[in-house]
Amino acid sequence: MLILSTIYYLLFTSSAFSQVTIEVDTTKIRIGEQINYKIKVEADSTALVVFPEGQTFMPLEAVEALDVDTTKENSKLKLSRIYKLTQFDSGSYVIPKQKIIIGEKPFFTDSLRVDVGTVQVDTTKQKLYDIKPIIEVEKSSSNWWKWLLGILAALALVAFLLWWFIWREKPLTEEEEIALLPPYDRAKLALKKLDNSQYLMRSEVKEYYSELTMIIRKYLDEQVYERSLESTTDELIQRLQLLKEGNQFAFTKETILNLETILKRADLVKFAKSAPDTALIEMDRATIEKEIDSVKAVLPEPSEEEKLLDQQYKEAKERKKKRKNVVISITSIILLVIATYVGFGITYGFKYVNDTILGDESKELLEGEWVKSAYGYPPVYIETPQVLRRVTDSISKEQKLNFNTKEFVFNDAKQVTIKIVTKTPKTDNNQQDQENLELKVSQSIEQILKAWETKNVQNIITKNEQYITPNNVEGSKTYGIGDFPTGDSDKTFKASYAIFSFATKEGAIIHITLVWATEDNYAVKVAERIIESIEMKSDKQANAEQESQN
Repeated sequence: MLILSTIYYLLFTSSAFSQVTIEVDTTKIRIGEQINYKIKVEADSTALVVFPEGQTFMPLEAVEALDVDTTKENSKLKLSRIYKLTQFDSGSYVIPKQKIIIGEKPFFTDSLRVDVGTVQVDTTKQKLYDIKPIIEVEKSSSNWWKWLLGILAALALVAFLLWWFIWREKPLTEEEEIALLPPYDRAKLALKKLDNSQYLMRSEVKEYYSELTMIIRKYLDEQVYERSLESTTDELIQRLQLLKEGNQFAFTKETILNLETILKRADLVKFAKSAPDTALIEMDRATIEKEIDSVKAVLPEPSEEEKLLDQQYKEAKERKKKRKNVVISITSIILLVIATYVGFGITYGFKYVNDTILGDESKELLEGEWVKSAYGYPPVYIETPQVLRRVTDSISKEQKLNFNTKEFVFNDAKQVTIKIVTKTPKTDNNQQDQENLELKVSQSIEQILKAWETKNVQNIITKNEQYITPNNVEGSKTYGIGDFPTGDSDKTFKASYAIFSFATKEGAIIHITLVWATEDNYAVKVAERIIESIEMKSDKQANAEQESQN
């Protein structure tokens, strides 16, 4: 256990009233432990004191700086601040001088040496346990639920917009509310609005009579004679008289006479610029309201047949409105889907959008969750769309006799095929075997190509070149194209292949074989990503790792 010690450093300046002291609780710590580094200042009460801020203690790291503690004693101030420092690498470090400003003068502490030691572990007292068995690890959950939430949110937004703009019962405007009133109520309301108008105050008699006669004409047009609006005064009065004589409406002579008088006076005002006095105008207005009531009184009650027809008309109108809303909704959804499809197609490409909607095995491999792992011995580090499966049935008896052979495969028929084979000799190799290692690698590659020919792979074109992995391990690359069987006896597909071969000084041979559909862009990208992830350990790297472990 470390013995804590306290060290004081006093800095005196030419100023009689200022001094700086540092105090630490220890100068020897273990990795990750903290030092309490305390700066104490004694200064005049009128002086401004500025303590260090930030990472000024490098190479030690300031973890925390506590608040300044202030004590007043007579005309002096005693201030102190604690900094918690640490270091995560062992060694001997020097805390540099720290600058404290008192008033306008800088003061500096002395540097301080701190020793950081490692944490020793006594392996003789460490309990040892058996190796735990392999356990199944659940595959991490995908982001399907995020896509589901996004789709549901989009559908909810579309449904809300359709309801808001199409299906919702929208509040009626004032004009729409008036249009729904019965003709009698509309006429009465129009008279009230006419009373509130400024026509008479502005001496606009012509406009006043135009509005007044329009009110009675509209009422008659809806309730009595459907051509009242376009008829002249004489034609309208003549039609009312005929309706009275035909016993269709029981108009009184007074009603017809009053209407004729007011309509003709309105014609004189509009066309002959007649100007009746205000009293006569007000009397005409009262007469029109009275005659509206008179006409309403003589209107016959609608028969049951008329009521039924009216009800059927309303129902038909409602059905027509619903059909219109349905058509608008379906059309809007179709246009939205088309616009979304075109938008994503322009952004990401129509093939990508089609493959996303309809599904594509190669695309799912490319965009799925990849796995990076080591296979065989010497280990091959590689990233693949799925974990490779270990097989033993394809290993020949000769290989089992002379080599420790391990084979791992992933076979997706027409998309991507991955195969890793590691062969380690069961006996020590002599110098001659080392010299012939390249020949053995070439012979092993020839065996792979011949095995393909026996499996009906045709038109194989082969090229060779040197290959260097991303971590600078040298090997060879055999690549080309061929017609590979799809699984059906007579059908083949054009595919590219690459065989990456490596050898070690112990005589081990490693083959990484990839086959992918040439015309499948997603399969090409899958193969490229796999190739970029291949890593091996060279003999030099393996030796360096072994020495570091020893």
